[in-house]
Amino acid sequence: MRSLSSNLGLAIIVLSLLFFPFRARAQDSATTGTLMGTVRDAARASIPGATIALRNLTTNQTRNVTSEADGSYRATALAVGDYEVKAQASGFAPYLNPKVACAQFSPTPTPQASPSPTPSLERRFFKNILRDQRAIWTSPLHLEKEDAKWLAPLGFSTAALIATDRRTAGALHNDRLRLNISRDVAYLGSAGGASSIAGAFYLIGRATHNARARETGLLGGEALIDGGIVAFVIKHATQRRRPRAKEPGDFFEGGLSFPSGHTTTAWSLATVVANEYRHNRLVQVSAYGLAAAASMARFTGRNHFLSDVLVGSAIGYGIGRYVYRTHHDPSLSGRSTQKTPTKQSKLLPLIAPQYDRCARYYGVTLRWLF
Repeated sequence: MRSLSSNLGLAIIVLSLLFFPFRARAQDSATTGTLMGTVRDAARASIPGATIALRNLTTNQTRNVTSEADGSYRATALAVGDYEVKAQASGFAPYLNPKVACAQFSPTPTPQASPSPTPSLERRFFKNILRDQRAIWTSPLHLEKEDAKWLAPLGFSTAALIATDRRTAGALHNDRLRLNISRDVAYLGSAGGASSIAGAFYLIGRATHNARARETGLLGGEALIDGGIVAFVIKHATQRRRPRAKEPGDFFEGGLSFPSGHTTTAWSLATVVANEYRHNRLVQVSAYGLAAAASMARFTGRNHFLSDVLVGSAIGYGIGRYVYRTHHDPSLSGRSTQKTPTKQSKLLPLIAPQYDRCARYYGVTLRWLF
């Protein structure tokens, strides 16, 4: 909350100051420095127009500054020493930090070796794909007992579907309307359709400086290539005939039905998108929902058997999950996408921890609406 609202009654909010690491700046005098910081409320929203009083604990002199539109403040030419920092804003409880040091800036800092910059995802793109492929194809060598929890159900389900594939596929007739609809929906899982979606994420992220969207496009493209390679190899190794072929469903007969490449593509991209936006339930449901629709369209369009779809989905999901967990930038996860709730129970208070290691401030926020 940025101000108290009369229709909400009483709201108790603790004001928090997020100080940047205090560092004295070079001034005309060797005994002065600068204190700066940002004033935020309990919901981490900036508070403009707050009055910050900086009192020198040695001389008892006080300097008053006002926070800018973004909540930031800056006090220059301060005598080196310890200061008491007090912030006040209309509608908020005052905040007091009893001791903040303003140190002298060293004009000749000790030189430090610059760390080597981490290569960008773009530069690591093809190297990551090679590493992914090595990890994927050697993964059977690293299976553990716990993997049986998902391998056993998947294996039994695949075997059951293979045994009934001819019957289930034969139950579908060549209905022109259904085949056309299935073909259009399945385009989402095609190489062109999925690549367009991944490319859109990347280009929009670059244009708008949205790091999450950019990473989604890059990791999505990486997962698509990984999934395409795996599906290509397994298809040519199993050579299963498609549902519309002569003697459908037979393996090692020159077909390319097992697994479904469209399904692998759809689920590899959907899994990356859903993990990148895991705090947005609508995005998750949409991503997995579209992947499921594209997968089933390959069955209803009589392009694949149900077992092809199941195995393709499992491969795509596993590859997308691996790519995200291996190459995701952890710093993006710290950028909260959740908004402050607009509705709060009037029976129970909202309690949240507040801390700032730089300012040595630790406490809790209590908000209770009557």
